[in-house]
Order: sequence, then C-alpha cells, then structure tokens
Amino acid sequence: QVQLVESGGGLVQAGGSLRLSCAASGSIFRLNAMGWYRQAPGKQRELVARVTSGGSTNYADSVKGRFNISGDNVKKTVYLQINSLKPEDTAVYYCYADLFVSRWTRRDDYWGQGTQVTVSS
Repeated sequence: QVQLVESGGGLVQAGGSLRLSCAASGSIFRLNAMGWYRQAPGKQRELVARVTSGGSTNYADSVKGRFNISGDNVKKTVYLQINSLKPEDTAVYYCYADLFVSRWTRRDDYWGQGTQVTVSS
C-alpha cells in the first residue's frame, strides 16, 4: 500500500504565499516523479507542477514564475511553494506520485486526499 499525505493548504489573501507538502510512504520500489494537480469547482483537474526523481520540473503556464516545486527523494516528499496567490488559484490541490511498488509491477499513479487552497480578493 502507498499513502500520500498532504499538508499546508488554507485560506490566504491575494498576494500571499503558502507552502504545500506531500509525503509518500509504504511499499515504494522506485519513485519516478511527484507533483501537484488542482481542481477548481466546475473545472477539470489540471496539472500544476511536476518534478522527476532526476530533478526536472515542469509547470502549467498559469503558475510559471509564481509556483516552485521541489522534491526530496530520500524523504519521498514533494513541496510546492506558492507565491503571489490569485483568487483563480482557489482549488483543491492533489498530490500525486508516479512510482513502481516493486520491480515486477507496472508503474502507476497514486493520489493524496487533496488539500483546499482558498484565496480571497
């Protein structure tokens, strides 16, 4: 079993900052990448940012320059520093991990329970 536990969401004023964390635990043979998606009410879930085990990152265009993702392979933890928050950043943020649970299984994605980020104007 693999568990992803997120923390760091909350209510913040526009222009403020938050730091989200997500720790993966359980049976993990190899971690390929971790990242964050978000889903606002009435909208589809979208990729926010992703970091590979090698340190490569990619971001949604809407968050470039404001969000910074980093990962700790030893701790199997991913962080998302969110700056200059806008009301349109309001959403449930979901952590995910792309990993192998053993050398004999296929890679798969695992998801956290989500953490609410609300930005007031």
